[in-house]
Amino acid sequence: MRKLLYALAATTLLLTSWAHAAPELRSDHPERYTVVKGDTLWDISGRFLSNPWYWPEIWHVNPQVANPHLIYPGDRLALVYIDGKPRVTKVTSNNGVVKLSPQVRSERIDTPIPAIPLDAISSFLTDTRVVTPEQIDAAPYILEGKDARIVLGAGDRVYARGKKPADKVGVFRRSQEFVDPDTGEFLGLEARSIARGDISAENGEVLTLDLTRSSEEVRIGDRLLVNEDRRLTTSFVPSSPAQEIEGKMMSVDGGVTQIGQYNVVTINRGAREGLEAGNVMAILKSGNLARDPVTNETIELPSERAGLLMVFQVYEKMSYGLILQATRPLSVGDKVTNP
Repeated sequence: MRKLLYALAATTLLLTSWAHAAPELRSDHPERYTVVKGDTLWDISGRFLSNPWYWPEIWHVNPQVANPHLIYPGDRLALVYIDGKPRVTKVTSNNGVVKLSPQVRSERIDTPIPAIPLDAISSFLTDTRVVTPEQIDAAPYILEGKDARIVLGAGDRVYARGKKPADKVGVFRRSQEFVDPDTGEFLGLEARSIARGDISAENGEVLTLDLTRSSEEVRIGDRLLVNEDRRLTTSFVPSSPAQEIEGKMMSVDGGVTQIGQYNVVTINRGAREGLEAGNVMAILKSGNLARDPVTNETIELPSERAGLLMVFQVYEKMSYGLILQATRPLSVGDKVTNP
C-alpha cells in the first residue's frame, strides 16, 4: 500500500507592510498558472513577484502540512483576493479554491518540482566538498589499476595505499585552493568527486578498491575519502541574510570566463559571517574607471546591480552559490551583497 501523505496546502501570497522593502506583484503577473515539468518554485515566484527571494513571506506555510512547498506538474495556481489581500492559491479542476486545510491522499507518482534547478548543483550537494590540505594529504591514494592499467573507471579494480577510511569510499582529486581576494586568508581546498567504490580487501597499507561508478577517468594519485552520502535536498527557502554581508565571487565552475544564469560560483563568505543555505545575494558589477576632465584624476563609477545568486552549500569560510538571474555578463571579482 502506498505511503499516505498530507495533501498540499494551497500556496498563499501575502503582501504585508514591512520596515524594509515588501514583496510586490509584477505588473504582468498572471491570474492563472498551470505548473509544468521543468518549473521551479523560484520560477513560479518570479512570475508573480518582482522580488522572488521573499519566498518565506509569499508562500503560505500551513503548520499542519508536512511540506507546504510540495507542488507538482499539472497543479493549477490562481491569484485571488481574500479580505482584500492578494493571494496565490491552488485551485481544483472545477475552478473551486482548495481550502487551506490538510487532506489525506495517496502519494503521487510524478516528482514534485524543486526549489531551484537541481541538475546544476547536484554534484556539489552530494559529492564535491571543501576540505583542508591536511585532510587530502593524509588520505589514501591510488597506486595503479589491475594489470598495471593507468586508465581506470567504473567496473575496474584498483589498488591504493594508506589507512582504510571506510568500506565505501569516494575517489577525489585535489582541485582549486581558495584564497580570500581581499585579505589573502586561505579559505579551503576543493576536493572534486571523481568516482565511488567499495574496498574489498586490505593487505597492510595496500587497499583493493572496486570502482562502482565514475564521472571521469580515475588517475594515479587520486585520493580516497569517506563517502558522506549527503542527502540531496530540494527544500531551499530563499531569504535575505539575517545581517549585512558583503563579499566577492572567487571562481566559477567549468573554467569559463564569463558567468551567466545557472553557473555555480564560489564566494568568500561562509557560516562564520552568518550565511545560510537559501540566502539570496545581489551581484554588483564594478563600475568603469573614468578620467575626470577637470582634475585629470581616475574615478571609479558606482557599482551596478547585475544579477542574483542563491547560496546552496555553506562551509565555515566560504560558500557555493547558483546564479539565478544575470542581466549582463558577470565576472570573478564581482561583489555580492544583501538583495
